[in-house]
Amino acid sequence: MDTIHTPHATPPAGHYSQAVRANGFVFVSGQLGFLPPAQPGERPQLAQGAAAQTEAALRSVAAILQAAGASMASVVNVTVYIPDIGLWNEVNSVYERSFGDHRPARAIVPTRELHYGALVEISAIAVASQA
Repeated sequence: MDTIHTPHATPPAGHYSQAVRANGFVFVSGQLGFLPPAQPGERPQLAQGAAAQTEAALRSVAAILQAAGASMASVVNVTVYIPDIGLWNEVNSVYERSFGDHRPARAIVPTRELHYGALVEISAIAVASQA
């Protein structure tokens, strides 16, 4: 098992890794829609609005996957958390644009408030490259 870290995504704010590569898969921790650059020890700023936060969260997911030797095209499962079901269409529009024709398994989970007042959190599982 390998832990993955890249300076091109939001640094962990707690006791977890950005991702873990194990048994042929990459498990990306939930990513909030923070704006880059995020420096270790500094609290990053959330992008404004659900669409911008979705773009930022997916940008972090993509950077983490790249650091792990995977890509958005190798994603097999995505979980999206939103604090308001009314955000579904806005989040889904950005999600569709980001993934294009690729359609991994997905769940969108309406939940109570997210940390820092975020409007979206995205985690993913991808197939690791066959190195």
